[in-house]
Amino acid sequence: MRNRFDEQLFELNKEIIEMGAMCEEAIASAARALTAGDTSLAGSVLSESGEIDRKEREIESRCMKLLLHQQPVAKDLRLISAALKMITDMERIGDQAEDIAEIVTFLCGRTIEGMEIIGEMADEAIGMVTSSVDAFVRKDTALAEKVILQDDVVDAYFVRVKSDIIYMITKDHSDGEFALDLLMIAKYLERIADHATNIAEWVIYSVTGTHEEVEK
Repeated sequence: MRNRFDEQLFELNKEIIEMGAMCEEAIASAARALTAGDTSLAGSVLSESGEIDRKEREIESRCMKLLLHQQPVAKDLRLISAALKMITDMERIGDQAEDIAEIVTFLCGRTIEGMEIIGEMADEAIGMVTSSVDAFVRKDTALAEKVILQDDVVDAYFVRVKSDIIYMITKDHSDGEFALDLLMIAKYLERIADHATNIAEWVIYSVTGTHEEVEK
């Protein structure tokens, strides 16, 4: 009985890793589309987001079956509970990658030339998502803690982006709409980092049984 349960937990871990990889790819594609002004690549993110939604439903169903049909001990229960929380954040990461991609399509090929700082911010947010998933795979609480600290770096990027956008608008009022689009993209990247932080917090909980939510 326990062997069968362990097999099911192994499959759950695999599916969460797959979903994490899908999120990483969606954000990376959105970031590349933004940098290159590639609307066709941006369009591909929309289908990637749909796949992430589908994967969330599959994992949620698996978790419910484990809870209903098995008798998980405390450590297993923490893992399943953390998995349910993590996939919610992953799904939202997919949504925000999709939101960024939609803005890229509205920009009709315009790139972020002169605002490369947004590309740097995207790299940082993508790194946080990757590390949070790696922390889950390795059950590495130290790496999860590092992800949580990285959130401050992304927040600092957001402050700098806002400052640069204000300067852009004061220099050229006609570019106000583009500036607002960039601000929205930066806000979505900030939220992606927040969700990566949440994932890291749930990784720590699944290992230690302690959940300390970081104020955002």
